[in-house]
Amino acid sequence: MDAPEHSHDNKKHIALTVNGQSLEADVDPRVTLAEFLREDLDLTGTKVGCNRGECGSCTVILDGMAVYSCTTLAVEAEGKEVLTIEGLGDGKELHPLQQAFIEHDALQCGYCTPGMLLSIEALLRQNPQPTYDDVRRAIDGNLCRCGSYLNIIDAALDASVKMAPKMAGKGRG
Repeated sequence: MDAPEHSHDNKKHIALTVNGQSLEADVDPRVTLAEFLREDLDLTGTKVGCNRGECGSCTVILDGMAVYSCTTLAVEAEGKEVLTIEGLGDGKELHPLQQAFIEHDALQCGYCTPGMLLSIEALLRQNPQPTYDDVRRAIDGNLCRCGSYLNIIDAALDASVKMAPKMAGKGRG
């Protein structure tokens, strides 16, 4: 008996917003959001470390929540808004979190950095004035093999203070 052929006819049509841009695509239902972002959209800032939801390097923001894109299917992003590291800044100047990471030497090899930044950004959208423990909890699922955790937390707290005036009277979103 012949092996069954894999059909590409089972693709699902999705519409979503990525980094502020509305787009539509046909995706295989088994494709992860990380694969879709990296391979279909060429947004390679989303890193894939463990590919099983343990390291956090693939973290993106999906409808305001930090999620592991390696364990989220692309079809689950249907109708939702995705923010990747490429969309964090405006392209002209660094986002305050990115600047704080530089100022506090919060990145070494840089592999975990996109996921760390997006986990912290998701926190700051919910809680613009986090405590040390709030930041620790927010990055709890993000592993840094270089051990920069203290500098990362310091950078997050510094950025939250610098971003506070911009957030006065505004909801983050």
